[in-house]
Amino acid sequence: MHSNYRIDWEDLRFVLAVAEANSLAAAARTLGVNHTTVLRRVGAFEQKLGVRLFDRLPSGYTLTAGGEELLAVARQMAETVNDLERRLTGQDLRLEGNLRITTTDTLMVSILPPILAAFRQRHPGVQLEVTTSNAFANLAHRDADVAIRPAADPPETLVGRRISDIVFAVYAAPSYLGERGLDAAGAIRFADERWIGLGDALAPSSVARWMRTALPPAAAALRCDSLVAAREAATAGIGLVALPCYLGDATPGLVRIGAPVAAMTAALWLLTHEDLRRTARVSAFTEFAGQALAKLRPVLEGSSSPERAG
Repeated sequence: MHSNYRIDWEDLRFVLAVAEANSLAAAARTLGVNHTTVLRRVGAFEQKLGVRLFDRLPSGYTLTAGGEELLAVARQMAETVNDLERRLTGQDLRLEGNLRITTTDTLMVSILPPILAAFRQRHPGVQLEVTTSNAFANLAHRDADVAIRPAADPPETLVGRRISDIVFAVYAAPSYLGERGLDAAGAIRFADERWIGLGDALAPSSVARWMRTALPPAAAALRCDSLVAAREAATAGIGLVALPCYLGDATPGLVRIGAPVAAMTAALWLLTHEDLRRTARVSAFTEFAGQALAKLRPVLEGSSSPERAG
């Protein structure tokens, strides 16, 4: 063997295929290449090694003594490689195991549960774990596999797709409108009304940014750290609330006031890690959820109402 040559596993695969098939044509079929490629690879390998591995006989390719020795090592290597590949990917090739999803509480009390239920029916071997959080931190640290959430600018470490816009509007309970003598269809000066404010956890959100710009600080009658909690407070008549239309339109105790507010529009993203996207359960879920969410674009964009879940 030439001293500067290191044996390439790909070359060994070709030798192994020829030895086991006893012919170039059969080896080529097994490897999914044409027979001239096999001829060239085996010939080049013999040349690099300085050893003839096969006797070319009318009956086929027969291993020489040197070839027999190499074949024994190649078979051992093949078993080791196959075993390693199974151990590394076997679990991931099956649609089994845990799939951790990070999303928002607003999505979990509205459109997401039916999608999760349908996915589970199709893939009962996958156990879903859902975390509702206002941050990407848990996904960035690999505490979750998939994120379904609004984002203006998703972290660079994540890959995925933008599903649609998420449109927001202002909502009120009929009791609040009655108390203030307001008509939902009429002009309402937002800066003069009581509001359900948002806590620090939601400060980066498009809703909180709009409220800081459009409303005086004293407008908040009560602050909540979640939009679901803010919805409940508004339903009780405490004040006006800004909500995503997929949540507000599906809440019987609230009415929408005016048109959606363009400045609050966000984008819904379905994201995962680059190194997880081809894992079977992750790719199956992102494909399934992506299609299901895309069908709900009219709901997410405020032009039709979902049925209230729960």
